[in-house]
Amino acid sequence: MSYLAKNFVTLCQMSHPIRYIALLAPAKDYLSAVDAVDCGADAVYIGARAFGARHAATNTTEDIARVVEYAHKFGVKVYATLNTLIFDNELEAAKAQAEELVAAGVDALIVQDMAYCRMGLQIPLHASTQTACSSTEQVEFFERVGFARAILERNLSGAEIAAIGDKSTIELEAFIHGAICVCHSGRCYLSRSMSERSGNRGECSQPCRLPYDLTDGAGHIYIKGKHLLSVSDLDLSSRIGQMLDAGVNSFKIEGRLKDRVYLRNIVSHYRRLLDREIALRGGCQRASVGLSTIEFTPNPAKSFTRGGGVYLFDGKRAGVASFDTPKALGERLGQITKVIGDRFMTDSKVEVATGDGICFIAGGEAVGTNINKVEGVWITPNRIDGIKVGTELYRNFDRVFSTAVERSRIRRAIDAQIEVTFSEQSITAKATDCQGISATVTIDYASAEANNPDKMQQTLVQQMSKSGETIFNITDVTINNLRFAPAGVLAQLRRELLERLEQTRVANHPKRTPFVENSEAKFHLTTLSEQENVTNSLSRSFYTDHGAVAISNGLDLRQSTAGCRVMVTDYCIRREIGQCLLKNPTIKGELYLERGRKRYKLSFDCKRCQMSLIDTL
Repeated sequence: MSYLAKNFVTLCQMSHPIRYIALLAPAKDYLSAVDAVDCGADAVYIGARAFGARHAATNTTEDIARVVEYAHKFGVKVYATLNTLIFDNELEAAKAQAEELVAAGVDALIVQDMAYCRMGLQIPLHASTQTACSSTEQVEFFERVGFARAILERNLSGAEIAAIGDKSTIELEAFIHGAICVCHSGRCYLSRSMSERSGNRGECSQPCRLPYDLTDGAGHIYIKGKHLLSVSDLDLSSRIGQMLDAGVNSFKIEGRLKDRVYLRNIVSHYRRLLDREIALRGGCQRASVGLSTIEFTPNPAKSFTRGGGVYLFDGKRAGVASFDTPKALGERLGQITKVIGDRFMTDSKVEVATGDGICFIAGGEAVGTNINKVEGVWITPNRIDGIKVGTELYRNFDRVFSTAVERSRIRRAIDAQIEVTFSEQSITAKATDCQGISATVTIDYASAEANNPDKMQQTLVQQMSKSGETIFNITDVTINNLRFAPAGVLAQLRRELLERLEQTRVANHPKRTPFVENSEAKFHLTTLSEQENVTNSLSRSFYTDHGAVAISNGLDLRQSTAGCRVMVTDYCIRREIGQCLLKNPTIKGELYLERGRKRYKLSFDCKRCQMSLIDTL
């Protein structure tokens, strides 16, 4: 490269700041967080004991502090989820929980309730997907008011994400894998309408995964007992590059309650994909450091999935529903071609093994069993009931793969160089990692000249290159003024040096920029309906100060949701069954979803291509 070319590149880099790109992984607990970090996550998100959207989370502040300590060694950030709505009588406890997490060292709080903006918390705030980050107006407001990041809704298309990215400079986070909330984020009250459990309060009963009848409301049933609100899981493996180009900074994996095999597999899978896309683009860089080494080949089809797809990323379309079952079918094995007695064979060329979990659809529901024996082409299941010729067979548990992932040795290591300098009375060692962070250790040792310099050189390089169970990978050792030192002395020097470098890395972790509310930012709505989720006095004052003049109490404060809109979604049942109102449907008139005594009227906004559920009881 010529001198002019080199300088042109340098100027371009100066004029266009580096975009730091993060793979964000869920963590159920400390061990899950360690797995996520070791497999290559650049950030993890975790719930505390209260005020998080996963009510089952039981992590103490001490647990989360341990996660922080481990993650920060690699420059990995830790985000705590406080993403539920708060009532007035909970404000004090919510603030106390938040302050404990700040003290534990987390890098940001993920919040839904604007009350946290009024608590004086010395930490960045991320606007949860439950704040309905689905429009440029909403995202721009969060940017102006002081949020560090907006977490986009899952229903957005690539074009919609790009439009938001074009008009804002706030960090954008988007989901790339896992379960889909079919409703607009933060606008779902279906669970609340069917029980006392509110999704916005961290206790969603997942009613969207239940079977319903599609009726005309007057006794005629069009579809009976199908999971009409259940959609396939998200898998945007093929869209990572598009998302990068659209302005996404943080790529989020769903699954805070999933097991460690799921986490290891999915994080490793997306680590490879994201690294490849980053390498193809100038100006992009990984948000943390350290190369992860694993002993298995990642395969997202082997982990829990309702059938992966891009959902609405390519635009609103049919074919995203999972009507037959909300459970994980897994990977397709093929059709059953013969059944004799208690065994069967298939047309599949995929190898199966004893202990594998298999499933199939029978009577409109997913039925599962295990494989007891495999003899050539013949498979003997634990239960033969329902298995017949022509049945489509799936494997939802691959024992061999899961065992390999579970037993895999996983290590993440940061490249570093060591320089050793001898004097007659001491030995000084300096370690510098790939980010330029360094540490120095000097030990007193009266060294003599080496009788065999070549052998001493070899011994010293060998000893100082050992990294053992540390987080470092020593790539080079330089020696100045070579003298003799026994292996034990060198080992002590190395241990102290790498310990100090690790401590220095943690101490050099980027400082947090606290949320500072911009009082001049105006909210794009002056009238806030009950859908805006205002459930306490601090949130109410926040919106009032930012221009709202009429604010209704959030729906969670109501005793009943009767007569209320309990769901808004870009998913449409009419579109899914080929009965779009704009395409001359054969099914006309009003439609309802019914389950037991519950009945929901379907309302269709064809201009926006949206569907709503209205609680009629």
